[in-house]
Amino acid sequence: MRLCTDFTDPRFLEGLTGLVFDCDGVLFDSWEVNKAYYNAIRKGLGLEPMDPEMEHYVHAHAVNESVARITPAGRLDEAQAVRASLDYRELIHLMRPAPGLAHMLDAARGAGLRLGVFTNRTTTMELVLDTFGLDHFFEPVVTARDVAPKPAPDGLRRILGRWRATAGQVAFVGDTVLDQRAARGAGVRFWAYRAPALAADLHIDDFWCLGRHLAGRGKGPGVEAHRVVRGNFP
Repeated sequence: MRLCTDFTDPRFLEGLTGLVFDCDGVLFDSWEVNKAYYNAIRKGLGLEPMDPEMEHYVHAHAVNESVARITPAGRLDEAQAVRASLDYRELIHLMRPAPGLAHMLDAARGAGLRLGVFTNRTTTMELVLDTFGLDHFFEPVVTARDVAPKPAPDGLRRILGRWRATAGQVAFVGDTVLDQRAARGAGVRFWAYRAPALAADLHIDDFWCLGRHLAGRGKGPGVEAHRVVRGNFP
């Protein structure tokens, strides 16, 4: 397993012109907001909260698939009506940006990389990026409202076309097997974020480390590119 550390050979960045990110579990820790959202739908149906298997399912899949998974047979229309009554803005405070995210995005932009998003979210992605002041980093932002949801690779192919990039020039950062399969389908590099069980070209435990590599891009494999940075970060 190739792990991103301060001592990883920085040549893993060679030829890279763009990074695409999944949202849930990568850009944001959204476990609690996903639980709250789908449990609110179940509560509206008079049901108990989700079981652990449901929680893992809704964390990775698109909203329509997730609503269907947590809803008893014959009650899907009722569940969608409950969903339509919910205001996501009341839950968004439960989301947490990944540690080191802003530092890494700044470093990526400074290194001349293009940044995009491919997510199985649908109507909430714009609100999320705007709420956390991250909307200016990403273009394009492709959701399951625009293309077939992951594991289909359509969103990654759309981004490659927009950027006029080859598959070898782009890496997709994800945390589920759906992300892994989408990356493989599009032929791009797959970088797994805090998901050691996945088959990936690179495993990332934190964005501080990746950010330091991106900030040192172009310095070569010398001491400065590999130095360990210690201390607290804002």
